[in-house]
Amino acid sequence: MKPSRMKPTSPRLARLQRRTRETAITLRLRLDGQGRAQVASGIGFLDHMLTALALHAAVDLDLRCQGDLEVDQHHSVEDIGIALGEAFLAALGDRRGIRRSGFCLMPMDETLALAAVDFCGRTCPVVRLQVKAARVGDLQTELVDDFFEGFARGAKANLHVRVLYGRSSHHKIEAAFKALARALRAACEPDPRLGGQIPSTKGML
Repeated sequence: MKPSRMKPTSPRLARLQRRTRETAITLRLRLDGQGRAQVASGIGFLDHMLTALALHAAVDLDLRCQGDLEVDQHHSVEDIGIALGEAFLAALGDRRGIRRSGFCLMPMDETLALAAVDFCGRTCPVVRLQVKAARVGDLQTELVDDFFEGFARGAKANLHVRVLYGRSSHHKIEAAFKALARALRAACEPDPRLGGQIPSTKGML
């Protein structure tokens, strides 16, 4: 197993390769993007969610994953979450001058989802999706929790994602991804009032 290799090419751009015996992921992330996405995970509904995340977070995302889907989707979904979190962390650098935290309440028809993220350097995922269907499209829905938890680990972030209510499993998952995207967009924004300060009373994150 090879660890992820992160290459921040600017304070707001990261390239990453993550290779294990189960997955091979290449990823390029530009935080100050226009919501453009080229995603190929081998799982169609996950591609749809990642494309929506890029658009609503206003980032540019290029992601390719070759995983052992003949075994299960778990390795691919979790490792993509980890890699995406690592890319956000690398692109943010020392997180100087950013807002650091963000949240969003996202409605989608009858569904309402909440996401809050804090790039604090401490991993703490709390995910409550209330999804009852075993699959949405071709995605095993129980693995959405693993994606969000993997993202929190990779980003070294507090991440809370919760569906408050809803009927459609599709809407619950999509609202959760869009809520995360908007929370990420807010957290990654430069804070002009802080200037170039580290957003912590400790002086480091």
